[in-house]
Amino acid sequence: MMQKHTDTTASEQQQAPFINRELSWLAFNYRVLQEAKDKTVPLLERIKFMAIFSSNLDEYFKVRVATLKRLINLKKKTLQKLGDDPTDTFGQVIAEVKRQQEEFGLVYRESILADLRKEHIYMLTENDLSPAQQEWVKAYFAETVQPLLQTIVLDDTETALFLKDQTVYLGVQLLEPVTDECKPVGYSMIEIPTKKHGGRFVKLPTEGEERYVMFVDDVIRFCLPALFPKYKKFDAHAVKVSRDAELDIEEDVSDNLMAKIKKSLKKRESGYPARLLYDPETPQDLLDAMMAHTGISEDELVEGSKYHNFRDFFGFPDFNLPGLKYEPQPTLTHPWLEQEPSIIEAIKTRDALVHYPYQSFGYVLRLFREAAEDPKVRAISVTLYRVAEDSAIAKALIKAAKNGKLVTVIVELKARFDEESNIYWAGKLQKAGANVILGAPDLKVHSKLGLITRSDEGKLVNYAYLSTGNYNEDTSAIYADHALFTADPRLTKDVEQVFNFFIDHQTDKKFKHLLMAPINMRKGFESLIDQEIENAKQGLPASMIVKLNALQDERMIRKLYSASQAGVKIQLLVRGICCLQPGVEGISENITVRSIVDRYLEHARVYIFHNNGDERYYIASADWMTRNLNRRVEVAFPIYQPELIKELRHIIDLQLSDTTKARHVDNTYATDGTEKVRSQYDTYAYLKAMLPADQKEV
Repeated sequence: MMQKHTDTTASEQQQAPFINRELSWLAFNYRVLQEAKDKTVPLLERIKFMAIFSSNLDEYFKVRVATLKRLINLKKKTLQKLGDDPTDTFGQVIAEVKRQQEEFGLVYRESILADLRKEHIYMLTENDLSPAQQEWVKAYFAETVQPLLQTIVLDDTETALFLKDQTVYLGVQLLEPVTDECKPVGYSMIEIPTKKHGGRFVKLPTEGEERYVMFVDDVIRFCLPALFPKYKKFDAHAVKVSRDAELDIEEDVSDNLMAKIKKSLKKRESGYPARLLYDPETPQDLLDAMMAHTGISEDELVEGSKYHNFRDFFGFPDFNLPGLKYEPQPTLTHPWLEQEPSIIEAIKTRDALVHYPYQSFGYVLRLFREAAEDPKVRAISVTLYRVAEDSAIAKALIKAAKNGKLVTVIVELKARFDEESNIYWAGKLQKAGANVILGAPDLKVHSKLGLITRSDEGKLVNYAYLSTGNYNEDTSAIYADHALFTADPRLTKDVEQVFNFFIDHQTDKKFKHLLMAPINMRKGFESLIDQEIENAKQGLPASMIVKLNALQDERMIRKLYSASQAGVKIQLLVRGICCLQPGVEGISENITVRSIVDRYLEHARVYIFHNNGDERYYIASADWMTRNLNRRVEVAFPIYQPELIKELRHIIDLQLSDTTKARHVDNTYATDGTEKVRSQYDTYAYLKAMLPADQKEV
């Protein structure tokens, strides 16, 4: 499966520029922070981007920084083989995180809070309360918060204290005793009961048009005398630990894989600490006391701010004030699929391309519900990577199994942070009689496929669903993806081969139309690029458009550099990590890179090759990362029907011409062009304009 790489000489390989993956990811997260800074974004949406930034950074420390620390602990000989020095990378990461955190704090204090005040919304601290508010907070604390609290005294005992992952604690310095009988200084810790409390925020009574909100942290700070009646002066500061979230499991599908996953999930909560985020105003003796009792060292300390877990701002109170949120974009119907009583019958001779979240995810729900009930349907096969908590897809598959269909479900148990949900649905499906296959040997199953086999006029006919996004009705409302409904036998035959692979694990499968990792995807993409290189060398038009979430694989980057050097014009849309450096003379001057961060999360992967005028279009589940091409089951599928190609190309052209939310690799905005283009809004308008008149009112 692996091809020998011969595109460049050794000296050229050494000179080829690569952006550090970790720093590139941090650059992406900074684009999220830019949305929080953007005054044209509605205020409550800016707060949500603050939450996304914080949540992203938490996961980054739990996974990537934890991995860096593991690498640092390797032997020197092993480290030399890695190329980049993880110690140096770690230092750069911490410095950049600190810079971003400082800017994050400024955005919150000087922009978000100020703009909330303009809307008569006030974030109060324990020091801002009026006498009437003080009495209300005391009563609220006694009735609602105090029963949820447990104070932990940090004394001279050797008792070890375990801090829960991603949980905020208040470290409290007890300063002034009420009587001389009390020690002059004591220390304690209190877990902030965010989940038990039902959120991080407390809404105080309104006063006319004035609205007041407090962190529950500050409610506790104000009411510390009720918790420590022997003291009358306190100093309280927040800390939070992020623990290593990597799952140390063997990449196999043995009978006890599910048990391994469950065991690893338990270990995650007690994993190696990747960082201890602390308030820089914390007195050193209080910090020392907390470290002594938790076993966390100075190496894990990372400066934060007074408040941690800004991801809790996802639950910031919604005051229903006009203009503070995005204008609604009602989900659009599909131009002709909406009118069809049967999805299966509708796609017999005509493919349908659906674009989430602009168009309804309900069509895929209809497809599988219909298949579950249709007496002509004999079998249903599906890959499940991430599903909704109350998954309608999984329920339809359970119903199909109970109705006697042969249901085969490939459940990926190693989908990070979704393992518990996937274990749950795997168990439910097995109990219903479905054939559940737990992944593939040594591979993670990331493709998003469905295959329905139906008896039509005495013949078995396959219908397929292929998508760039998950079977998840929740994320389909915010992830921008493409999905193909088809009965084209060229595609369905290859999809059937993919499901055969999950059963027999044989890698000698032949695909005429699909590109499947790790069997033929890398080779297929390299061949398509090579054709563009050959055309350019012959003086023919040669170009590529590639849209990805991430571009990290060194071989693919070198292939793109080779194409650029041959004269191929390459336009890249990369939302997140991009290790390719565009615009380098003699190497990548024919490559441009743009990234779009806006209202919806750009999640689709699209590949377009000029092919001397006979353009080739693929959409896929796969990024150009080494893990996607080598260690995952991924699928890229062609779009054949001319009207669907035209539709897809229009959407991509809008993104390439975006002058509002597109950024270059240095995070400067791509404002070139006289016409204002905001691709996500213009895509919505384009798809709405395609609707018949009676469907446009949504």
